[in-house]
Amino acid sequence: MDVTTTAAEPGLRERKRRATRRAIQLAVVQLVAERGLDGVTVDEISRVADVSPRTFFNYFASKEEAMLGDAPDLPSVEAVEVFVAARGNILDDLADLLTGTGEKSMADVEMIRLRHGLVKQYPQLAAMRMATMRAFEETLGAVVARRLAANDATLAGDPDALASRSRLVTFVAFGAMRHAWVAWAHGDPGTHLPTSLRTSFAELRALFASEHA
Repeated sequence: MDVTTTAAEPGLRERKRRATRRAIQLAVVQLVAERGLDGVTVDEISRVADVSPRTFFNYFASKEEAMLGDAPDLPSVEAVEVFVAARGNILDDLADLLTGTGEKSMADVEMIRLRHGLVKQYPQLAAMRMATMRAFEETLGAVVARRLAANDATLAGDPDALASRSRLVTFVAFGAMRHAWVAWAHGDPGTHLPTSLRTSFAELRALFASEHA
């Protein structure tokens, strides 16, 4: 990113990079929808995206990787540090953090929906998607562990207990994320994924509250 710009307003080089990346992703999704994954080549994807095969491989290692699109990632270093330093309810704060992740990934809703339907048709793509989600799970788990350690000195001094607690919190968060994704993918087309995320976390919080009422 151009060092003279902010994250909210990327420079020209970054905008071009994003546009090229999106063009490749859109081309592969459209071609796979028409011909199937095995009937599409990198040369054809490059031609539709108006890039060279060399440029394609600058962005993606394979047509399968391009088909899957960008892996989930946390919204920003700043957002992570806010989460780690916060002292409120951890599920509420996770909802805020992951809503930022959802907003970051929602650049092209229609392409996301089309890709979602196609990925389910190919076991190899589903396996690759699971691998990227496990990597994101590990990233989020490390952030959760930092937050728990910052909040509880006793837990911070017990690595096994800290790892167990952070794993539990992360698994619960992923359950809410999956619930939100399914509700969004099969629900009202006008609903935004971040809205579904907040709704799922609110339902989770209400469920826990009712158990202790």
